[in-house]
Amino acid sequence: METLNNWKDLTINSFSSMGKEIATVFPKIIGAITILIVGWLVIKIVLFLLGKILKLTKVSALNERINDMDIFGKGDFKIDIVKIILGFVKWGLVLVFLIVAADILNWGVISNEIGALLRYLPRFFSALVLLMIGFYIGNLVKNTVKRLFDSLELGGSNLVSNLLFYIIVIFMSITALNQAGVDTTIITNNITMILGSFLLAFGLGLGLGSKDVIADILRSYYTRKTYAVGDKITIGDDSGTIEAIENNSLTLVTKAGKFVIPIKDVVAQKVEIRS
Repeated sequence: METLNNWKDLTINSFSSMGKEIATVFPKIIGAITILIVGWLVIKIVLFLLGKILKLTKVSALNERINDMDIFGKGDFKIDIVKIILGFVKWGLVLVFLIVAADILNWGVISNEIGALLRYLPRFFSALVLLMIGFYIGNLVKNTVKRLFDSLELGGSNLVSNLLFYIIVIFMSITALNQAGVDTTIITNNITMILGSFLLAFGLGLGLGSKDVIADILRSYYTRKTYAVGDKITIGDDSGTIEAIENNSLTLVTKAGKFVIPIKDVVAQKVEIRS
């Protein structure tokens, strides 16, 4: 009989403890669910308002500039800055409300880990911005150098412009990784050594290979200072009118036809200017 009474007391105490625990935890669960529902509504409202603000600021114009750079080739992949910003804001707010819900439920470990992730997001976002700036600057330098080479009628414009583009992108990528908290010491040392060797070889090759081109450009500068389009001149046995003076040649129209004379021959020979 005494054993039955003990069992009865244990059962009553167990159910009583369970009831107290449920009574203590249940309000916390209700509070956490309420916070998540309120958070969902707040996120919807914030994203709606932020979307309207971004449309008014015409951020979509930045999309066109970035996508025109063809960073990822000619495929269907396109970057949407508005979606990226809204995505960061959305998941940032989600993490905030998850931290609040975890604190209500006394889930300290989850709250701390989510808090650490939330604190890391600004660093990740700034690293992403640095990377995009690197692509933009690299593309700007690439186009500028290509136009410069084409205007001077120099060969290798695609090679040089693409080389500068990738150098800028690589260094900006390393900077972005450092901002994101990634140790890039080994990567930086190896890339610096490889780029240094490559640039040295490229510089020597370009200097030796383009000396004739540079010389022609200097000769054309002298020729333009001395002669003008429309002048009547005699070079050797040819007499005619200057039609054009290019960086590496002079076009002379004679009675026998049109001749393209290398600019170095113009400078090297005796030229008679006829009135």
